[in-house]
Amino acid sequence: MIITELSESLPEAEQRLLERVGELAVGFAAEAAEYDERAEIATGHLAALHAAGADTAVLPEWVGGTGLTYRGFGVLLRVLAKADPSTATIWLMHAGAAVGLAEFTRDTLGSFFADELLAGKRFANALSEPASGNRFLNPQQDAHPAAGGWTLTGAKRFVSGAEIADYLIVNARVDDAPAFFGVPLPDSSVSIIPIWDTLGLRATRSQLLAFDETLLRAEFRGRAPGPGDFQVIPAGLPAISLGIADAALAALAEHARSRVILGKPLSHQQWVQFEVADVESRLAAAHALYDLGLSQADSKRPSFFPTLMRAKYLANKVAVEVAQLGVRVGGASGYLKQSPIQRYLRDAEAGQLMAYSTEVMAGEIGREVLQVTDE
Repeated sequence: MIITELSESLPEAEQRLLERVGELAVGFAAEAAEYDERAEIATGHLAALHAAGADTAVLPEWVGGTGLTYRGFGVLLRVLAKADPSTATIWLMHAGAAVGLAEFTRDTLGSFFADELLAGKRFANALSEPASGNRFLNPQQDAHPAAGGWTLTGAKRFVSGAEIADYLIVNARVDDAPAFFGVPLPDSSVSIIPIWDTLGLRATRSQLLAFDETLLRAEFRGRAPGPGDFQVIPAGLPAISLGIADAALAALAEHARSRVILGKPLSHQQWVQFEVADVESRLAAAHALYDLGLSQADSKRPSFFPTLMRAKYLANKVAVEVAQLGVRVGGASGYLKQSPIQRYLRDAEAGQLMAYSTEVMAGEIGREVLQVTDE
């Protein structure tokens, strides 16, 4: 997807931001494979995004930022994910945690977390726990009253960028209801459980964290998510898979044009043309559905969340399909470790596991269509 085509109807300030991000993305793409191979967070990429104004832009105006539209947010993330999906994922989770804390605590802390984000501090999302599965907003771990707040003993999984974070957003049950807190780092009661070694998105270093009587400070407690909050993560997750799919399709096409079989490029073979037509059409449909959901969100239509859920479901599925076709078209060379095709396949699989997973979303969508109730 070309930035100018996606952003031409956006506000001028957002277009300028997207141009800066597009320029950065060229360099990010050139280094993505190396960071993946080393399983290393691209801290320089994240610092460059902050310097370009991405953090300020994603922070809503009512908490001190400049307030990206949902459509602008979607373009930015697709551009990043096509170039370097690990950096895009870390930045998405960072933005989700920071914006969430700024919004949830505004009435108690004022602009504290917003100011920290604007100052360049790093945030990480620590909501998912082993016992809650996809229902990351409904924690199963109880926090217990203590001097100054509550204490939490338990674990949070897949915390992208945890090793470089200055703050975590953490939830736990308080009086049988979900409660949300900011947790400053470093904290000696928070440790990494050394089991991390993922198949895809290796440069996210999405760690499993252990909490041992960690103090959840009363002054850092925020309200629950509510109407009007900027839905950073639900609005951003489809873009991760769409960006990966765009990159996989581009690599597939390049290989098919350059690989000569019996005197003609592989792209001349009819089966390749037919298969590419199928996945490209499905990918275009996923982009269109995602754009519809973003437009609905900008218009404050309540239907935006179900649309974005369907967009994530379709994007997750089609990203894997495009990447799998890339392996087939690439043949033996596409199966080699130095080929980008194998990385796209590994990265594409990760999207299906991110909450809500494709299985959970399929159940939700199917029950809605069939009007199934629990009665």
